Amino acid sequence: MLLLAQGPSPADRWQKPIPEGAPVSLGRTGPFAVPWEPFLSRAHAELTVRDGKVKVRKLPAAANPIFHAGTAADTFDLAPGGTFVVGRTTFTLLSGAPSPDSPQPLLDARTVAHRELDALAFRDAPHRLDVLSKLPDVIASASSDADLCARLAEMLLAGARRADAVAVVALEPNAERMSVLHAERRREAEGAFAPSNALVRAAVSDQQTVLHVWGAKANAPNPQYTLSGQFDWAFCVPVRGDACAGWGLYVAGAFGGAAPDTLLAPWERNELRDDVKFAELVANVLGALRQVQQLRERQAVFKRLFSPGVLSVLSSGDATRALEPREADVTVMFGDLRGFSKAVEASGDKLLDALARVSAALGLMTKNILANRGAIADFLGDAALGFWGWPLEQPGRAELACRAALGTRAAFAEVAAEPGHALAQFRVGIGIASGRAVAGGIGAAEQVKVTVFGPVVNLASRLQDMTKLLRVPVLIDEATALAAREFLPRDAGRVRRLAKVRPFGLETPLVVSELLPPAGPGALTDADLAAYDLALEAFLAGDFGAAYRHLHSVSPDDRAKDLLTEFILKHNRTAPPNWDGVIPLGTKG
Repeated sequence: MLLLAQGPSPADRWQKPIPEGAPVSLGRTGPFAVPWEPFLSRAHAELTVRDGKVKVRKLPAAANPIFHAGTAADTFDLAPGGTFVVGRTTFTLLSGAPSPDSPQPLLDARTVAHRELDALAFRDAPHRLDVLSKLPDVIASASSDADLCARLAEMLLAGARRADAVAVVALEPNAERMSVLHAERRREAEGAFAPSNALVRAAVSDQQTVLHVWGAKANAPNPQYTLSGQFDWAFCVPVRGDACAGWGLYVAGAFGGAAPDTLLAPWERNELRDDVKFAELVANVLGALRQVQQLRERQAVFKRLFSPGVLSVLSSGDATRALEPREADVTVMFGDLRGFSKAVEASGDKLLDALARVSAALGLMTKNILANRGAIADFLGDAALGFWGWPLEQPGRAELACRAALGTRAAFAEVAAEPGHALAQFRVGIGIASGRAVAGGIGAAEQVKVTVFGPVVNLASRLQDMTKLLRVPVLIDEATALAAREFLPRDAGRVRRLAKVRPFGLETPLVVSELLPPAGPGALTDADLAAYDLALEAFLAGDFGAAYRHLHSVSPDDRAKDLLTEFILKHNRTAPPNWDGVIPLGTKG
């Protein structure tokens, strides 16, 4: 068993055999000392060969963690090809014993400027371009990043003909640790290989292709060895773009009969020219297509939150500036599902099924909000918050919000009429309010979401709560009711003033109105609404007897009239002293 230590620079490395039997200590001192690594303690870890593996145990005196398989670990078994990291140094376990032919001092380390090879043609262009032409389909059809990396490795082996091993690697944001996303060898029987941490760091950090060539060099003072004795050269190509931040394509191979000088020659006659050029093309296409794919995914998310009109504003010009919070006149719609708790209880251990039904029910609301040019501000458990009036001014915002609410009410009524429908058990309560608010990208520096903030949002939420007490599906505030009466055609919807109430916990009375569908089968008639209006006028004036008589002219199916009826009967059909027309609501909702 051999342990390879690779530090942050090519010179920071050694390869030593681990004796069987007694444990050995890895640290800043002793036979397994790593003098360049400041994060190692004097005695940091204990290594013991056992059953073809090495047991690694962090010692009590060690101050810094040991990372294995991406997480901090105090004890673990390391198989050949496995790695662990302390600070900036990667330790790799290799099988076999040192060979006089395997250690190779570094002959050359060179960088390749971006597009330096563009002017040089492939020597076997048809084959490499045929492999490269498959890359868009590989990216589009990959089911996950792991799947994508596995397919990329196959492509690199197919296109880089001198390569014996390839890997897709990633350098973490702090540039201290490198992880291998996927690695492949042309001959699987030769086992796993470990890319050079220093080479990857140099390429990805500087965003330039870096090539290392190893070989015999006479009288080389203090020769430093490559990561393992199996390769004579390796290069790493960075993948540019935010969609693949920190990624690199790593390619390694042997001389295969070629003289080292042919791998160090100018690019016009360099044996590795085509392989480097091919890997750079793969990296460029991968970065560009992944960026496009990411933009499409973001656009798909935006389509679920914003109407086409809002999207056009956000996608044109300076989107960051368009998202900046600002005060605006808005109309806010707060919709809450009824039946959510029952759905969860009835689902038992099938919570994902319940979540799917809740998501579908919320989808009925969001579909109507977006169809009426609104924006989705937030989802709060079983509730959805939509708003109008940002980022563009919308003079007809109250009418659009009312149409969205009526469409939502109709959609829930339709599914409720089908007893076997998955959403039949759900009902909806909606509150709509209009006023001044702050809208845009709101949140902390680390995370921002597009939403709306202000008293008008709280009022919409209050109105939604009061739909339970007043027994109606949709309640609107006075400002929205005024706009709806003026701009909403009666064949689209109707408005009736319900009462003047003092909500629980508030001092200021509030005039609330109900938003109703147009007259038709199953709906209140215009005569019902006229009778209710007369009853309300009498009620506000303190004539409870007249109000009670007018209420009897309203359809008995109208549950909203119960609020006035119950209050009148509670006070024996006589207005209380100092009557101001306000009904106090005793609970929040």
